[in-house]
Amino acid sequence: MVSLQTEQLPVKITVNTTIHNGSEKETYELITFGHFYQKANSVYLRYEEFLEEGTIQTIAKISGQEGSLLRTGAVKMRIPFRKNKTAIGSYETPYGVLELSTATSHIDHSFDEELKQGEFTFLYRLNMQGSVTGTYQLSIRFEEDHS
Repeated sequence: MVSLQTEQLPVKITVNTTIHNGSEKETYELITFGHFYQKANSVYLRYEEFLEEGTIQTIAKISGQEGSLLRTGAVKMRIPFRKNKTAIGSYETPYGVLELSTATSHIDHSFDEELKQGEFTFLYRLNMQGSVTGTYQLSIRFEEDHS
């Protein structure tokens, strides 16, 4: 991955989120564009989401068995991931900051240098203010954007 040490690869990104909460299951898909890059021993995906509330800039980072999702803009959220451990994050609302915690059972990434495509995957249980909100399966697939 030497070629991506300093340059950012423009990519088309498909984010799939499945949330299991008891017998309920919700699935969401987002297709957007962004950049994939590597700095030191970490890999990153940077992209924007456009919602009614405004634009959200997201950075997904993986470094070994740890990672994070940082969201700024219309939503401010820091979600940390540490495989087989619980990590504390935050979600800012107009009414104050809520504490998030994640119990991550799977974190991984792949990148095919030849095909210029890859995937970030996270499997975690999310708690907000001490209450379980569900088990999240997050898959972020990306491929070089030729447009």
